[in-house]
Formats: sequence, C-alpha cells, structure tokens
Amino acid sequence: MRILDLMGVTELGKLIEKSRQEVELIRLNGRIISIDAYNALYQFLASIRQPDGTPLMDSLGRVTSHLNGLLYRTINLLENGIKPVYVFDGKPPQLKATEIERRRQRKIEEAQAAEAALRLGDVKEARKHVQRSIFLRDDMVNDAKELLRAMGIPWVQAPGEGEAEAAFMSARGISWATGSQDYDSLLFGSPRLIRNLTITGRRKLPNKNEYVEIKPELIELSNVLSELGLRDRIQLIDLAILIGTDYNPDGIPGVGPQRALKMIKEYGSIEKIVKVIGSDKFPMDPLSIRDYFLKPDVIEVKVVSFGKPNEDEIINILVRNHDFNQDRVKGAIDRLKKAMSRVGGSSTLDSFM
Repeated sequence: MRILDLMGVTELGKLIEKSRQEVELIRLNGRIISIDAYNALYQFLASIRQPDGTPLMDSLGRVTSHLNGLLYRTINLLENGIKPVYVFDGKPPQLKATEIERRRQRKIEEAQAAEAALRLGDVKEARKHVQRSIFLRDDMVNDAKELLRAMGIPWVQAPGEGEAEAAFMSARGISWATGSQDYDSLLFGSPRLIRNLTITGRRKLPNKNEYVEIKPELIELSNVLSELGLRDRIQLIDLAILIGTDYNPDGIPGVGPQRALKMIKEYGSIEKIVKVIGSDKFPMDPLSIRDYFLKPDVIEVKVVSFGKPNEDEIINILVRNHDFNQDRVKGAIDRLKKAMSRVGGSSTLDSFM
C-alpha cells in the first residue's frame, strides 16, 4: 500500500512565480514527457469521484478512478502529439520513512473523520475527508501498469523515487521534460518541469462551489536559478531544505521562503548555515538530504518504445474485469489507435544527441 500526498517542496513555488510559463498542450507536440506515475494516479483518484467523495468503483468494490483517468487523460495527451512515459516509484529512501508514517496516520484519521461525517449525513464534509484519505494499493498500481502495456504506452519501474528517475531521464535527454505537480523534479536535476499536465481543464476549487481553468505550466531550471540569483542547483537544493522537502517537511522553524533565500545568498551553503544557527535546528541531516537529491537511486534508460494498442486486452482489463461501459471503451480505443498511429516507434538517447 502506498501513502500518497502531494507534498514536495510546495513552499518553493512561492519563490518562482516569474519562472512559470503557461503552455498550451499543442505546443508540446512531438515531445516525450516522463510523468511521475504515482503523482498522476493520485490526481485521478482525487478528482474523479462520486458526489459523496468516494472514488469510482466496480461491482466488487474495487477502485477504478485511476484507470478512468489514465485511459482518457493519456489519450488526450497523445491527441495533442505528446508522448507520455510513466515512471513508477520503487522503494522509498530511508530518509522518507518518518514522513511516510506521518502521512499514513493522517490518512487514517481522515478516513475516520469521513465515516463520522457520513453517519451524520454530512456528505459535503465527508467528501472533503475522503479526498484526503486516499491510499494507492499495489493491486491498483499493477492494474495501471497492465492498462498502459495494453495501450502501447511505455512505463519505467524506478528503483527508488519515481520523480528522481523521471528527472534523470529528462537530464539525460530521453525525455524533454518531467511531468509532475511537485517541484522536487527541479531539485533532482530535470531541466524542465511541466505542472498540471494530467489535470488540465476545468476544475472545482477545494471546499468551494467555484471552478477554475487549469492550464499546463512550464518551469525551466535555468530560469529558476537566474530568477532567484542562485549559483547552481546545489544552492537550490539547500534553499529547499531550509523551507522543507519530502525528507524534512517542516523545514527550519521560523524560516520562510524569503528568509531562506536571503540566508543562502548571505552564507552560500547549508554547511555554513549549520555552523551559524546550529545543527539542532535540523531534525534531519541536511547534507544527507542534499546528497540524495544529487545522487538518487536511478537506472539508465536508453530507449522508450511505443507499441500498438491491444484492443482485446484493454477491453478485458476495463470492461470484463472492472465493469467499464463497453461502448465508451471502444470509442476510446478508436481515438487511441488514431493517436498512436502518429506516435509509434522508439526513441533512444542517440536520437536526442
């Protein structure tokens, strides 16, 4: 069972507003994007839901929201000429153990709150808590991989963090950018990050009866460093550690984004900051965190191949196994075949050099 939460270095986003560029999907035509798969599946689970907040399910009570989103959103990307490669998490680093347990406990509490709200008949309150209590089970991940394989969409199994692997692929030129909601991709060295790739469109604001139009954002690492006046990625990592990452989510008490940036510019490195404010201010060893961002557990991927959709397999997974509407699925397969006919083949590292 995976504990999902869109955390990452969210505070970093407050510092890089000027580095964000709205980008239409069609502008990404022909680009390979390595997508953080768990991040995307979480988005589908959070957004594709029934009125009471519970996810879509089949007749056996198995969650299907993630498969619905994976099918239709991937087809939409392909129709815009985008070549998605999904990258799945492996074993999380030990650095993340404390945070994973904290998230697990929080989700259990949210699930209990949702049950209490439903008993009182407060559907609105229940929906809010249900959306915060999402767990992604191993069987759900396996179903997603099988669906992608049947669709002819490549996926990569990372040894560690999927986002680190996706960023490594982008840094090596296998993909043009990393697709994720988290800013960690930049810390892991992706030259480009595309946010909102899997949630583009009209979306309801949390806890409000309002809707906004979500558009993809392109953020380039070089622009971020220039905008912030940082020397290199190491300083960006040090900045993120001060304000909080997945490995030290609370950052340094009393240090917000602007103060953290000022400290990095004044002292130059996390080592000098530790000497000034004391190591006791850091709940986790900052140098270990930095070292993981610089040298994560990744594998070399030299080729990604796009295959032909297997109609029988897609129908078997979605219709026979999970009760999807057959006519709708067949319509989606027709769209998929047309889009894939323009994408097919393999892309290798050499083709980008």
